[in-house]
Amino acid sequence: MKKRIILLFCIPLIISACKEKLNKREPVVNYPKTAKIPVIDTYFNTEIIDNYRWLEDDNSKETGEWVIEENKFTFKYLSKISYRNQLKDRLSELWNYEKISAPFTEGDYTYYYKNDGLQNQYVVYRKNKNVDGGEEVFLDPNTFSKDATTSLGGLSFSRDGKTAAYSISEGGSDWRKIIVIDVGSKKAKEDTLVDVKFSGVSWKGNDGFFYSSYDKPTGSELSAKTDQHKLYYHKLGTTQKEDKIIFGDIANQKHRYVGGSVTEDDRYLVISASTSTSGNKLFIQDLTKKDSPLIPVIDNFDSDTYLLDNKGSTLYLVTNLNAPNQKIVIVDAKNPSSENWKDFIPETDHVLSASSGGGYFYTKYTVDAVSRVLQYDFNGKLVREIPLPGVGNVGGFGGKKNMTTDYYSFTNYNTPSSIYTFNLETGKSELYWSPAIDFNPEDYISTQIFYTSKDGTKVPMIITHKRGVKLNGKNPTLLYGYGGFNISLNPGFSIANAVWMELGGVYAVPNLRGGGEYGKEWHRAGTQLQKQNVFDDFVAAAEYLILNNYTSSEYLAIRGGSNGGLLVGATMTQRPDLMQVALPAVGVLDMLRYHTFTAGAGWAYDYGTSEQSKEMFEYLKGYSPVHNVTEGVSYPATLITTGDHDDRVVPAHSFKFAAELQDKQLGDKPILIRIETNAGHGSGTPVSKTIEQYADIFGFTLYNMGFDKLPNH
Repeated sequence: MKKRIILLFCIPLIISACKEKLNKREPVVNYPKTAKIPVIDTYFNTEIIDNYRWLEDDNSKETGEWVIEENKFTFKYLSKISYRNQLKDRLSELWNYEKISAPFTEGDYTYYYKNDGLQNQYVVYRKNKNVDGGEEVFLDPNTFSKDATTSLGGLSFSRDGKTAAYSISEGGSDWRKIIVIDVGSKKAKEDTLVDVKFSGVSWKGNDGFFYSSYDKPTGSELSAKTDQHKLYYHKLGTTQKEDKIIFGDIANQKHRYVGGSVTEDDRYLVISASTSTSGNKLFIQDLTKKDSPLIPVIDNFDSDTYLLDNKGSTLYLVTNLNAPNQKIVIVDAKNPSSENWKDFIPETDHVLSASSGGGYFYTKYTVDAVSRVLQYDFNGKLVREIPLPGVGNVGGFGGKKNMTTDYYSFTNYNTPSSIYTFNLETGKSELYWSPAIDFNPEDYISTQIFYTSKDGTKVPMIITHKRGVKLNGKNPTLLYGYGGFNISLNPGFSIANAVWMELGGVYAVPNLRGGGEYGKEWHRAGTQLQKQNVFDDFVAAAEYLILNNYTSSEYLAIRGGSNGGLLVGATMTQRPDLMQVALPAVGVLDMLRYHTFTAGAGWAYDYGTSEQSKEMFEYLKGYSPVHNVTEGVSYPATLITTGDHDDRVVPAHSFKFAAELQDKQLGDKPILIRIETNAGHGSGTPVSKTIEQYADIFGFTLYNMGFDKLPNH
C-alpha cells in the first residue's frame, strides 16, 4: 500500500531554487540550482521523500528550463577539453567507410541497406533481378526530416513483393508511423497508420498485414503508462479506424506485449502474448479456414516459446520449457499443446538460438559468449558444423524456403564485421563483403579470462587492447556491462571502441549474471532478490583488472546503457572508490517508480516492484541509485547521458539521479548530465549525433583521468 503527500516547500524555479538550511556545505562545483519540492510516498509504513518528482513531468515549462540550464553547464565544461575536436575528427575519419547489409529478395527486386560512410541514416537500395542495370535508391531516411532524426524502423513486403509497408520513428521515440507504398512507383497507396508501438509488420498474402499497438495514453505519450497491447489487422484500402482487433481487447486479460506473425505459406497466424519481458503465451490460428478459433499452444507464462517454422501442419517450436538452454520440438497444429510435443533437436549444455531457411535449420550455440553453428535438415539429421572465419560472433543465417544461398556476418571485438555467402548444399563459405576501414585487427589482441565473483561464481570476461600494452596499472580502461533480461553480450566490433583502443585504452566486457550467455538459470541468478549478484560480478571484474595491472582505480571508467545504466548507477553508489569515471547511459535509476512509466511494468520479471512485497521494496530501496546517493560522499566524475524523447527508459530517471548527485557530491569531481534533444533510447540516432556523443564521453573520461592531451599523441 502506497500513500503520497506533496509538500509545497518552495517554487520550482531553476535558477533561484531554495536551499536546504541544514546543508552548510558549499559545493566546489557551482551547478545550476535544482528546486526541491518534496513528495512523500509511503511503502509498507516506510516514508520515502522524492525531492525531484517534478522532473518527471516532461511537458512542463520548468522541466524544459532545467534541461536547457543543465545542458548549458555540461557543454561549457566539455568545451574546456582541448582535444575534444581531435576525438571528433578521428571518430569521423574512422567512421567514414562504406557499410552494406546482406541482400534479400522481394518480388522482382534484390534489396540491401547501405551507408556511404557518414550518412546519418542507412539508405535502402535495390536492383531489378530481371533487368541488367545499376542500383537505385528505394528509401532514403536521410530525407525524412531536415535534421535526420526521423529514422526507418522496419520494412516489410507483401508476398508478391509489389507493396511495402515501412515504419518510421520521429525523434527516437518508440511510437511509430506505418507508411504503405507501391513498390514500382514508390508512392503512398493510402493514409499513414499512426500511434503504433513495439510492433513488426507481418503480411497475410497481398491484401493486408498484422501490427500491434497500445491505446494512446492520457497525459504525456512519452512517459504515461501503457499496459494493454493489442494486435490489429489492417486491410489495404481501408482506414486505420476500420482495423480489426484480433487479440488483446479483453479488459481483464491485459498483456503488455503482443505480437502476431504469419507463416511463409500463409497458413497460420501465430500470436505471442506476454505480461513481462520473460515468459509468453502462444496461440495459433488456421487462416485457411474461415472463422477458425485461436488454439493455445502454451496458455501460461512459464516459458519462452516461439514458432521457428512449419512444414504443412507440423510445427517446429523453440522453447525453454523444462530446457533452460532451449531446444526445438515438433507438434501437429491440430493438437499443439505441450503434452504432445516431441523433442526434435534436444537441449545441450550450451544456449541455443535457431533459424531456418532454404529447407534447413541452423542452430547457433553460445559457447562462453562465442558462436558455434550447426546445420540440420527437416528430418532432424545433422548435416554439418559450419566452419566460421574465426573465434567471434555470427549473425544472419536463415531466410525464405526457396533460397539456395544464405548470408551471415562475422565479427569480434577487434575484427570489423564482414559478410559471407553460404552455399546450403556444399557448406562452402565465401567472403561477400569486407569493410575498407583504416583499422588493422592484427595490431590488437582479444583475450577471454574467467574471474571469481564475490560468491565464488566463475564469470567470463573478454579484454581487448593494442598489442604491447604494458600492464603497469596506468592504462585508461573502459569496463562495459549489462547483466539483465536474458540478453547476451557477444563479441562485436565498434568503431568508437576502436578509437578508444587506438589511443591505448583497454576495453573489457564481462558476461554478468542476469544475461543469457549460460541460459535461463544464468538469467534468473541476476533477477529480483538476486539482482545484487550482477553488481557483485561487475565489481569483481573491476577488481580483476586492477589486481592484474591492466589499470587502477585512477584510470578506470565504468559504462553501461539502459539496464546497464542501472548497473553503473548501483556500482558507483555502492563502491564510489573503485573507479575514476562513471558513465551511466539512458539508465533505469529510480527502482521504486520505474514500473509507473510507459511499458516499464513489463520489466518486473527482472526487477520485481516496490509494491510487490515489503521484502522486495526494501531490496529495491537498498540498491536503487536515486535513493542511495549519500550526502558528503566523493563520487567518481560522472557523465550521465539520456535523450529527451526516450520513452523506453524515461529521462526522468537520469534527471533525478543527476539532481541527487549534484546536490550531495563532496569535492570537485564533476557530475554532468548530457541531454540529447530530439533523441530517444538510442535506436535511429543520426551518425553525426553519435560521433559527437562519443567525442564528449571519451573526452570527459580521459580529461578526468588526468590526461592533458590524448594518450599516444
